[in-house]
Amino acid sequence: MPDPDELDALALRAAGGDRAALEDLLVAVQPRVRRICGRMLLYPEDAEEAAQDALLLVATKIGQFGGRSRFTTWLHAVASNSARSTYRTLKRRAAERLTEDLPAAPDPRTTSVIAGSRLDLLEALEVVGSTRPELVEPLVLRDVQQLEYAEIAELLEIPLGTVKSRIHAARTAVRPLLVVSD
Repeated sequence: MPDPDELDALALRAAGGDRAALEDLLVAVQPRVRRICGRMLLYPEDAEEAAQDALLLVATKIGQFGGRSRFTTWLHAVASNSARSTYRTLKRRAAERLTEDLPAAPDPRTTSVIAGSRLDLLEALEVVGSTRPELVEPLVLRDVQQLEYAEIAELLEIPLGTVKSRIHAARTAVRPLLVVSD
């Protein structure tokens, strides 16, 4: 994996229309994208689907990368959002199947069994995101992707204090949704 400075330079060349740089960039970041998606999705097949979607987004949206933040920070946001989108798609598909083919066994990819699992967190993020969407991305970038607060502020283009406040509010909102009920 190239160092962050090399990736930044490669990404800027790709953003400027250099197709060879884009191809090199996609090859270089593929393992990282798979890891990011794998942290959020329980099943390797789902993580792979999200990773492929994220790589496609990188390829099509690279022109939006302006170099204001590290490319790896931008990449984490793209991959995290792709994993969350894949989860929402899986959940919608499972709901559609349930209404078509009752009774059906629940899809283990979208049904949480053990509190505290990645699926519980994704479900909690969906609940919080329905009323406070601005809280979700900072929380995912900090607690799942483990980015520094300053990186998150730079990526989201909001003040550091706002990042900290949103992460605190998100943790407060998510915590009761992850509690085990007897």
